[in-house]
Amino acid sequence: MASHGVARAVRTRTEEQRLQDLAKIETYRDAENQVRAKVAANAYDDPALFQLTTKLLRLNPEYYTIWNVRRRCLISGLLCRRSDGSWPSRASPSTSPSATTGPSCEPSSPSSSAVTPPDPSSPATGQGGATAEEETATTMTREQQEESDGKVIQSELAFTIPLLLESPKCYWIWNFRHWILSQATLRLALPAARKVWENELGLASKMLVKDRRNFHAWGYRRYVVANLESSALQGKSMAEDELAYSEEKIGRDLSNFSAWHSRSRLILRVLDERGADDKARAQFLDKELALVKEGLNVGPEDQSLWYYHQFLISQIANCEDRNTIAPALALDERVTYLRREIDDIKDLLEDYVGIKWIYVALLEYSVALARLEERAGRNGERGDLQVWLERVRALDPMRKARWSDVEKQLVSLLAPFPTSPSKYASSVSTGNISISPRLGLDDLNVRPPNRTRT
Repeated sequence: MASHGVARAVRTRTEEQRLQDLAKIETYRDAENQVRAKVAANAYDDPALFQLTTKLLRLNPEYYTIWNVRRRCLISGLLCRRSDGSWPSRASPSTSPSATTGPSCEPSSPSSSAVTPPDPSSPATGQGGATAEEETATTMTREQQEESDGKVIQSELAFTIPLLLESPKCYWIWNFRHWILSQATLRLALPAARKVWENELGLASKMLVKDRRNFHAWGYRRYVVANLESSALQGKSMAEDELAYSEEKIGRDLSNFSAWHSRSRLILRVLDERGADDKARAQFLDKELALVKEGLNVGPEDQSLWYYHQFLISQIANCEDRNTIAPALALDERVTYLRREIDDIKDLLEDYVGIKWIYVALLEYSVALARLEERAGRNGERGDLQVWLERVRALDPMRKARWSDVEKQLVSLLAPFPTSPSKYASSVSTGNISISPRLGLDDLNVRPPNRTRT
């Protein structure tokens, strides 16, 4: 098995190493059994249980159930509650713990919302029947609570860093950090909470230096930025900075799909925030096309570049959608753009005849051009399409049946128009288009199965 094209080294074990592994397994199982016993006894406020989660997670950070046990330990003891048991936060006391387990886009995992209440005898919760003087003496001030919680939050963030360095694509470590950060927003004063989130943005940047295509780190960065921009942290837009960051990463690695993807999500927002007029938007589109074509000229085999180029073409080919980079482009301007892009891609064939993505783009963009001009395919154009389709079949034999379906679509889409173009437009079904619904073909651009590159 390989990751990003780098083969994994084969591990061989000596007898001594095998015995060491067996000892580790025994230690692991013993710790696991102890955790189960304490959980069955609802002993979440037992410091020994918390230490056992530390031990197990260092051995196996993929053990998501133990991460949830650790959350419950934190809520039941280490993180402060007021004497009435309510949450020490700016949120309503009725806010449920499940609201702090992370955003809805996270992968589903066993909920940590069913938190076991702490032992009533715990100093953090006060004791029933205590006098007012005793409660005053034992209850922490808000400042003390925030200081205590801040130390716990920083300790937990520090605990996960070595685990992330060892397992940078482990979902459960990232999910736990999401939860810890949400606790910072809930429990700390605004300046302290914002400081925690700003430090986290620095961590995301470091992780992307270590592995610039780690999609976990990219998603985490977007999550951190969204929270830094939020009203809860009195933030402001960081779209311009993030657009510049994506361009920096693209400059270092044109094959960084995650950077291109992040850029595609930011562009429309940046243009809106700039208050860009039609001229500025058209200039921006030209700049983006030049950026991606610079990459295609040196690396036309790179699928991520074609995905971004396809995104830009979709912004041109769809006249009806106003939420695009340059919605005010006239029809003749759109046609000129498409023809120019098709001609530039044809030029690539002079040096790169064995790259599937070139032919796929020519097929898709030629159909988009014909639809934009509301015409049937011309004779010479149809011949080119047939040649390109045969080349795709030869270069991608695993999907030969799919390319046969594409051929049928080409026959339908490039057939002579009826008298009424609007009638033709309604007669062509594009409801099953999966990748680029605005360019005309259902199956031309195919996502690879079980994709590992980002």
